[in-house]
Amino acid sequence: MALTVKDMMAAANAAVPRIDSARAEDLVAKGALLLDIRDAPELQKTGRAAGSHHIPRGMLEFRADPETPFHDPELRKDRVIVLHCASGGRAALAGKLLKDMGYAEVYNLGGFSDWEGARVEPVDPGM
Repeated sequence: MALTVKDMMAAANAAVPRIDSARAEDLVAKGALLLDIRDAPELQKTGRAAGSHHIPRGMLEFRADPETPFHDPELRKDRVIVLHCASGGRAALAGKLLKDMGYAEVYNLGGFSDWEGARVEPVDPGM
């Protein structure tokens, strides 16, 4: 039987703990990577969490695998990772993916609106 989005979301939510902003901020203060997986236009429109690292969801597999030329050195399997997207769905799926790839400690903050810490405003594109 083929998987549905509902099936994938249930598996992701079961594998990746959801945490609140206070816990996320505590983890980040202790060295966790706050990973924003939204697409670039979303960041340009709404800004981002101060200190966050950006990898679009569509590139995550390539950035997470140390065997690819696209590997991002910020992603280490021994580093705690706190993910967020716009509402939490993509972050859950991305967290499950990272766990499947061997990342040990991965959390889902949810959406950007769930982040209560400092923010960086969108870049003004000018006129």
